Amino acid sequence: MMQSFRLGKILGIPVGVNSSWFIIFVLITLSFSTQFASQHPGWTGSQNFAFGIVTSLLFFASVILHELGHSVVALHHGIPVKSITLFIFGGVAQIAREPERPSHEFQIAIAGPLVSAALAAFFHTVGSLTRGTLEGVSSLGGWLGSINLALALFNLIPGFPLDGGRVLRAIVWKYTASFERATNIAAGSGQFFAYGFIVFGGWRALSGNFFGGLWIGFIGWFLLNAAQTTSAQVSFRRALKGVTAGDLMIHECLQVPGSLSIAELVEAYLLRDGYRCALIVDGDRLRGLLTLHEIKKVPREEWESTSVQAVMVPEEALMKVTPGTPVNQVLQVMIEGNIGQVPVVEGGRLLGVVGRDRLLALVETRLELKA
Repeated sequence: MMQSFRLGKILGIPVGVNSSWFIIFVLITLSFSTQFASQHPGWTGSQNFAFGIVTSLLFFASVILHELGHSVVALHHGIPVKSITLFIFGGVAQIAREPERPSHEFQIAIAGPLVSAALAAFFHTVGSLTRGTLEGVSSLGGWLGSINLALALFNLIPGFPLDGGRVLRAIVWKYTASFERATNIAAGSGQFFAYGFIVFGGWRALSGNFFGGLWIGFIGWFLLNAAQTTSAQVSFRRALKGVTAGDLMIHECLQVPGSLSIAELVEAYLLRDGYRCALIVDGDRLRGLLTLHEIKKVPREEWESTSVQAVMVPEEALMKVTPGTPVNQVLQVMIEGNIGQVPVVEGGRLLGVVGRDRLLALVETRLELKA
């Protein structure tokens, strides 16, 4: 999995770039430099390259603003935004959960293209106002205006995961009152357009524009994978529909007192029985959770003298659920916390644990039986 680099925060949202972004940054910079060289024969190579870098940076700043458009509206509707990341195919704002209403989905989806359209108008205006006086700025404005307009129009293609696909989902969701049906239709449309990109890219590649066609084909392949993943997620959610944490929890989970040492826990339970975590309890009261992640933070020579209570995640800081919590929400808790087990607690009393392996086994069974 390619590494991502943190750039900072905007409106409290972490912004970063994936390693793959540097590939497209170099390619786009070289492309812009070539375009400036053809438009301005009198420029030096350094001037062309400098304007190429500036144009690329402003283009990717535009992509971040596009994603911020989605993010600001999501935050307005109370939906947390985990991060904004630039990668080889553009940018993505990762929101914590799906919108609860079709109107919210529509507003979040359309915000990005509207930002790009506004940027297109701004850069075209800059290009027009500087024409004949500042030719470099005029060319830069013209290119960025055209690119932002293309970005807005491309994202309005009505196929998931593009913004237009989300707009389509919002409309279908509004008139069918079914999020699942709307998602399946939008994902199906996304697959249709993805295959179109792949076929068109292949034709372009065979017609002489090999690299241009290859790039279009890669975009189609990316869209196809995203659309198919979305369809799979709908099936996954359907398989969990109607099941609660109380239905799925197990009562026979590893529970140990807080006075136990890390060495005793590891030797008597983790290494012998394969447990990867332990619930720290006092009678039937949950006090905390200890996983391999916390254990590995403690130097091995200190395991004998360190109690599990000293390094556990305390109960008040734990991600936990009640017996009536839908399993779909339990899964979301697991994903957000990157954990494999979620305690089920009611009134401070530990009732059981929902494990990821048990949850996935349920999904597999229900999918096989079409339940």
